[in-house]
Amino acid sequence: MVKDRVRAAAVAVSAAAAIAVLAIVPLGAQQTDRAKALDDRIARILDAREYEVPRFGPARWLPDCLAYSTVERANGGAGADIVRYEAASGARTIVVAASRLVPPDKGAPLDIDDYAWSRDGARLLVFTNTKKVWRQNTRGDYRVLDVASGRLKQLGGGAPESSLMFARFSPDGSRVAYVRGNNIYVERLSDRHVTQLTSDGSETTINGTSDWVYEEELGVRDGFRWSPDGTHIAFWQFDTTGVGIFSLVNDTDSLYPVVTRIPYPKAGTANSAVRIGVVDADEHHAVRWLKTPGDPRDTYLARLDWVDRATLAIQQLNRLQNRNDLLLAEPRTGEVRRVFRDESTAWVEVMDEMRWIDRGRAFLWLSERDGWRHVYRVASDGGEPSLVTKFDADVASIEGVDQSQGWVYVIASPRNATQRYLYRARLDGSDVPELVTPATEIGTHAYDVSPGGRLAFHTYSRFDRPPTTDVVDLPAHRVLRSLTDTRALVKTLIPIVEPPVEFLTVDTADGVQLDGWMLKPSAFDRTRKYPVIVYVYGEPASVTATDRWGGARMLFHRALAESGYIVVSVDNRGTPSLKGAAWRKIVYGTVGDLSSKDQAAAVRALLARFTFLDADRVGVWGWSGGGSNTLNCMFRFPDVFKVGVSVAPVPDQTLYDTIYQERYMGLPQQNADGYHIGSPINFAEGLKGRLLVVHGSGDDNVHFQGTERLINRLVALGKPFDMMEYPNRTHAISERAGTSAHIHRLIARYFLEHLPPQP
Repeated sequence: MVKDRVRAAAVAVSAAAAIAVLAIVPLGAQQTDRAKALDDRIARILDAREYEVPRFGPARWLPDCLAYSTVERANGGAGADIVRYEAASGARTIVVAASRLVPPDKGAPLDIDDYAWSRDGARLLVFTNTKKVWRQNTRGDYRVLDVASGRLKQLGGGAPESSLMFARFSPDGSRVAYVRGNNIYVERLSDRHVTQLTSDGSETTINGTSDWVYEEELGVRDGFRWSPDGTHIAFWQFDTTGVGIFSLVNDTDSLYPVVTRIPYPKAGTANSAVRIGVVDADEHHAVRWLKTPGDPRDTYLARLDWVDRATLAIQQLNRLQNRNDLLLAEPRTGEVRRVFRDESTAWVEVMDEMRWIDRGRAFLWLSERDGWRHVYRVASDGGEPSLVTKFDADVASIEGVDQSQGWVYVIASPRNATQRYLYRARLDGSDVPELVTPATEIGTHAYDVSPGGRLAFHTYSRFDRPPTTDVVDLPAHRVLRSLTDTRALVKTLIPIVEPPVEFLTVDTADGVQLDGWMLKPSAFDRTRKYPVIVYVYGEPASVTATDRWGGARMLFHRALAESGYIVVSVDNRGTPSLKGAAWRKIVYGTVGDLSSKDQAAAVRALLARFTFLDADRVGVWGWSGGGSNTLNCMFRFPDVFKVGVSVAPVPDQTLYDTIYQERYMGLPQQNADGYHIGSPINFAEGLKGRLLVVHGSGDDNVHFQGTERLINRLVALGKPFDMMEYPNRTHAISERAGTSAHIHRLIARYFLEHLPPQP
C-alpha cells in the first residue's frame, strides 16, 4: 500500500513491493496491536482455513431414486471409494473401492474430480488429472471402469494428457462422446474404436464446447447432447472469425513476455457466428445444420436439449436479450418452428433446465410477464401459457417435478427477500403454492431433488450458521439422514459470530425500502462513534443482503467488525432480489447510476437512525461490479463516502463483454448516454477521499485495461489515489500461494490507516 505522500499520480506497486511498504507504514501503538490482531484473524480464515465447512459429495441420485452414490475417503487415506447409500435406511455399500481405481501404469488410485454412471450402472466414468479452462476445471483425463470385470480403461485413443473435455456416456452406456481439440469424438467401449465426428475444429472453429463469452455469461460449456436413442449428437459450433482479440500479457513467468490471445467481444462489437448441427453418432457423415432464424452473430443460441428422438428444443435470444424464443427443430430436415416467446421491455432470462411434462406435450417456464417471476405451463404445440404459481411472489428457481402426484417444487420467499424456502404448487395451477420447508427453520434452504420428486439433498444455513446437509423425504420434509456434521465447527465459531448479525430494513428519504445487514464488534458500546465500512455489489447479477452462510468473505467482515468497525451491506434497486420485476429492472439502460444513489441514500438513513455511526468516517468496498459501484460511490457522493477500495472494477462499461453489458444496457451505439451515465470513469472528477484500486493483470474477464484507463483519467485530473496490481492473477485474484490472504490484508490495512477506529 502507498502512503499519501504521492498525491498527484498513480503509483503501481508489485505484490512483493507492497509487502515491504506495508511493513514500514507507521501506525500508532494501539493501531499496531489492532492491525496485528486483524492480520491474525485473516491468517486463520485464509491461510490456516480453520473455518472450512464439511463437504458432501459429489453425490448422484441413482436410477431407482431411492438411493444415491457419493465419494468418500478410503480407509487408510489412499484414494477415494464410490459408495452407495439407501436414502431411508442409510445402508452403506462400497460400490467401487479405491483399490479398483488404480491404473496399470500408476501406483496409486485416481483422484476423482468428478464421476458419472452409465444408465444401467454397469460402468463408471471418472474425470481426473484436470486442468482449468477459464473458470472451471473442464479439461482432463477420463477413464471408464467396467464394474463387473474390474477393467479400467483410459479414453482418448492415445490423446495427449489432460486434453479431453465433457465426456458423456451414450444412453445405452456402450459409447462415450467427448471433445478434443475443438472436435467431437465417439469411442466405442467394447473395442475402443474411436470415430471423429467433426474435423473442422481449429483455433477459430469450435465444435462441442463454447467460446469465451458464451461460457462466462450463458453457462454453455459442454456443448453437445446425445439423442435419447443414442443415434445422433446435436452440438454447438462457434466461428470466432471477426471477433475482436484481447491479449493478456504474462511478464513474469519467463524471460520474455508470453501473450495469450482471446476472442473477446466487447459491447457493441461482433460476436461469434453460432449454429447448431446434428451428426450421426457412429460414423463421420455430413453435419445437418438447423435453420435457426436471424443473423448468427446477432442472436444467441442459449440452450439445447432433445425433447424426443425426433425433436430438439432450442432457446434463442435476440441480440438485445429482451426476447427468448423456444424453437422446436426437426433434426432430419433442419426445419424449426417457434412454439413460445418470452419478452420484456428490459431483458429476459434463460431457462437453465427445461422441465418437460405430460410426455413432452407441455413444459414449464419461468417468466416475469405479470410482474412477478412465476412458473407457467406451456403446451408444446403453442398457445397461451397458464399460470402455475398463483401468489404475489417471485420464484427463484424450479427444483423438481413430481408428475405422478401433480406437483412442481420451487424456491421462493414471499415474506423476506433475504431468505429462501421450498414451496410446491399444483401443476394445473389449481391452488396457491404451499410451504414445504419447516416454518421454524428460518434462513436459506437449497435442494437437489431426486428425479422422482420424492427425496432431496437439503442444505440449510443462516448468516451466522454454517451449512448442514441432510436427506429429506418430500413433501413431509422428514430428515432421513444427516450427511455433514458441523458441531465442531459451530463450537469453534461461537466467539467469532458474536454478537449476531442484525438484519434490517432501511427506509430511504425517497420512500424506498432496502434490505441490509449490520455487524458490530463484540465490545460494542452504543455511546461511542464507530467508523462504517459498506460492502457493495449492487449490479443485476447478485445480491449481498442474504441470510445464508457467506464463508470466508463473511468471516473477513467479522474480522473487520471485531477491529472496531460497523460493517454493513445493503441491496439497492436493480439487484436480483425477490421483490418483483419492477424492482430488478428499474436500472435497465443506466446500470451504475441508481445503485450509487441508493447506496448513498441508505447510508444517510442509517446515519440518521443510529447515533453510534460516525458520518465523517464512512468507507466502501466491493469486487467486480462491487468495485465499479465503489468507484461510483466515491466519485458521485464524496460527501458520504470518504475511503474506498475498488477491486477488479469495470470503470468503462464499453470495455465489458457483449452478453452481460448489452443485456442490461442495450447496445452502446443505441444508448450512448446510458453507457456514459453508468460508467464511473466519467465521474472521476468528483473524487475527494482516499481510493485504493486493485486489479489482477491476468484478468480475462474484467480486463486490467479498464483500470489502466481509469489511472490515466485520474492522473489527468490530478487526483491522488493508490493502486495495487497483482501480476497475472485472474478476476478472482486467488492464484499462487498467499494471494487471497494478501489481498484481504491489503484491504484491511487500507481501512485501518485511512478510516481508523477510535483508540
